[in-house]
Amino acid sequence: MTIQATLFSFVNRWECDENDHLNVQFYFSRFEEADRQFRLMTGLSETVVGARRVRHVRYHKEMRTGDLITVHSSIAFDGPHMLTVIHEMRDAATGTLSATALDGYEPSASAAKTLRQRFRDFQTPMIAEAGPRGISAGPANARATLAALQSKGAQIVYRGTVLPRDIGPDGKADDRFALSCCTDGVAHVWQRTPMTHAYLTENGFGRVAVEMKLTWITPLKTGDAMLVVSGFTGVNPKTFSMRHHLFETRTNRLAAVLDVVALTMDLTRRVAVEQPDEAYQSINKMLID
Repeated sequence: MTIQATLFSFVNRWECDENDHLNVQFYFSRFEEADRQFRLMTGLSETVVGARRVRHVRYHKEMRTGDLITVHSSIAFDGPHMLTVIHEMRDAATGTLSATALDGYEPSASAAKTLRQRFRDFQTPMIAEAGPRGISAGPANARATLAALQSKGAQIVYRGTVLPRDIGPDGKADDRFALSCCTDGVAHVWQRTPMTHAYLTENGFGRVAVEMKLTWITPLKTGDAMLVVSGFTGVNPKTFSMRHHLFETRTNRLAAVLDVVALTMDLTRRVAVEQPDEAYQSINKMLID
């Protein structure tokens, strides 16, 4: 059983956001590159295991400007999917686990024994830190429609166009593009609550994601116009969850869904803070689930 070194990288200042840490789109881009390298090393492909159903990311510790990044990858047959690829991102200077990604595949049950044998040199046990916590492991609902979401109170928070720079080696818009659309739009979701831009600025707070799950439904390609429609799906004293839906706008075709668990962070102490009561009550009234 071996774990493979699949990425060596570095946090650039231009990749950090208003909270002075690595923006989530660049965590996803690092995992995407690590996955490409892992596939090359192992022979893992859609022909063998089918298409990836989800990428489920948990953020454990902030990565900040100048931090060294490594990713190590392996296959777990005891994970939440029939076949789970685990990517472990660490601070190379300290060894601290910074983030984890679970890539979920569902090959046929009859192929399990063959796959275990085929990938025996790349297997490791599932690590507890990577397990889903605030978001279920399975793919998001692929039947959501724009009209139905808006009737429940979800709102459009982003519009854009897929450009050549957004396309991966497979000719489709990549994970980083999907995340960038959602992170540009998410401030407009927060603005619907008492935790507005003015409130956050006045208190020295920031918007932080702690867990995400990306489900691609259909591909986006160069020239496609798209939008993001978002709404809240749950609320707790310190965290709340939301769901972003990416639609191709010419036909209103659902392309991807991003589930998110978020919190408010004190930017001086770098710790989570409880939401004000009015925010809890406000979000609870806007749930789309």
